[in-house]
Amino acid sequence: MPQGTRKLGVLAIAGVDPYQEKPGEEYMNEAQLGHFKKILEAWRNQLREEVDRTLNHMQDEAANFPDPVDRAAQEEEFSLELRARDRERKLIKKIEKTMQHIEEDDFGFCESCGIEIGIRRLEARPTADQCIDCKTLAEIKEKQMAG
Repeated sequence: MPQGTRKLGVLAIAGVDPYQEKPGEEYMNEAQLGHFKKILEAWRNQLREEVDRTLNHMQDEAANFPDPVDRAAQEEEFSLELRARDRERKLIKKIEKTMQHIEEDDFGFCESCGIEIGIRRLEARPTADQCIDCKTLAEIKEKQMAG
């Protein structure tokens, strides 16, 4: 595969090919916004399907094991699944917030400094709301506060 056409994690999940910019193209034009909306919708749908699968699995597998060890193992498995689904639910909310930014024509720009976040960064992390410099600075400050 030629360099630059490699699919990134989220794109492979969403099944959307990387955006091919045209020379002189305006940043966050209609085609780019449509591209990211498509990625976010596919990603959200996949996460929702995963939540539904977990719910069905837990309902199907919920057994009242007489053996306390078996029951404890199942409860631990369910607990791990529920934590994963909770993270996915939070991610779905973040995806929906990002989709709202697209609708309001407020997508692709850093919430801290206002500059363009960039197509490639957004393809790697479509819910990014800061440019790489502001995000790096925020993480450094976060580490200093925690330490």
